[in-house]
Amino acid sequence: MPARLDHTVVQSSDRFAGARFLAELIGEPEPKEFGPFASLPLAGGVTLDYIDSQGDIPCQHLAFLVSEQEFDAIFGRIVERELPYWADPMHAEPQSINHNYGGRGVYLDDPDGHSLEFITHTYVLD
Repeated sequence: MPARLDHTVVQSSDRFAGARFLAELIGEPEPKEFGPFASLPLAGGVTLDYIDSQGDIPCQHLAFLVSEQEFDAIFGRIVERELPYWADPMHAEPQSINHNYGGRGVYLDDPDGHSLEFITHTYVLD
């Protein structure tokens, strides 16, 4: 059986605030407490486990493959909340989306500075 990501830990200044921010963007239910974590289950059996962290929080990049309809809903929430967003990971193209690989993509930062990416077409690796 090939390896499959089951869960990953995301450091946060406020575990429930961080998990809730993403849950609200993607239209998922309220995160649940699981030990020291605020757990956010995602499609495919992957869980993001947010944990409270003291001091500097290292930035993580979390990329999500979504359908065209899901992208429309997520992007609508980003615009509605007047959140800054970019077409690229370096933040060189503000308030724009990309059309890489025949899809659409957008980047934004969560309250702890984690880079969230939503794409409708996976990257093609040669």
